[in-house]
Amino acid sequence: MTVTEQLAADAALVEQALNEALPEPAPALPAAVAELRRAMRYSLLQGGKRIRASLALAFCRLNGGEAAAAAPFACALEMLHAYSLIHDDLPCMDDDDLRRGKPSCHVAFGEAVALLAGDALQTAAFETALAAPALPSAARCEGALVLARCAGGLGMCGGQAMDLNAEGRTVPAEELRDIQRRKTGALMAAAAQMGVVAAGGGKEDLEAAFGYADGIGCVFQMIDDILDVTANEAELGKPVGSDEKSQKTTYVSLFGIEATRAMAEERNQAAKACLAPYGERAAYLLQLADWLYNRRH
Repeated sequence: MTVTEQLAADAALVEQALNEALPEPAPALPAAVAELRRAMRYSLLQGGKRIRASLALAFCRLNGGEAAAAAPFACALEMLHAYSLIHDDLPCMDDDDLRRGKPSCHVAFGEAVALLAGDALQTAAFETALAAPALPSAARCEGALVLARCAGGLGMCGGQAMDLNAEGRTVPAEELRDIQRRKTGALMAAAAQMGVVAAGGGKEDLEAAFGYADGIGCVFQMIDDILDVTANEAELGKPVGSDEKSQKTTYVSLFGIEATRAMAEERNQAAKACLAPYGERAAYLLQLADWLYNRRH
């Protein structure tokens, strides 16, 4: 398969699993609970590339596991990612009205329902990971622990706090890297490591997964920074120029477009080098790294 075909196949598997994990609200539900469920599904099932889910499935396959066994972990990652996007878009955060070409959750359902939808998706993520039927209990617990550590106050949430604190001032490159490693890279690292856990991989496999995901997470953010000033709203499916509007330091504002792209290429090569021990078995993940580096939306 090409990288786009594998991404599409993984997305289809996860989309079906997400629909099963979070079905349409039953008629007997109270109206307010049904509205909350609709808001959750609205943000969770908007589509998207499902990169984090694909990472989990790919690292499970790479370590000899069956992708279906890791599907609950992939769903958990997408639930947690959806919650983070709902909260990121809120007026108290990045204040964005568009997400994946559609009105943001708080625009469609109101701020209160959107806030609760994010909260509910976060708890649903851990419920889904801990209920993974094809995995032994130890693997379920380890996967949930990886997700919690990467998503919490020292990971994604901490990165968001640092990002908000950095608005309106120029931050040094080292601080910017720390922000993006937490805010963007941590959930990718969780995805790769949860895939290893689902397959029963060892310490060296977890280290390779972290090194690769940390690298492509950095590349992903660098390319995002470039696209925020070079792409248009139709291509991105979200507002462009938002970093400048919020007076945020980005790789582009610090180094310029060409230097940022060169740094992204360097990080991309370093990420791929982490998978050298796997040889041809890592072909998809190597292609995925290049695809993320070359993306235009």
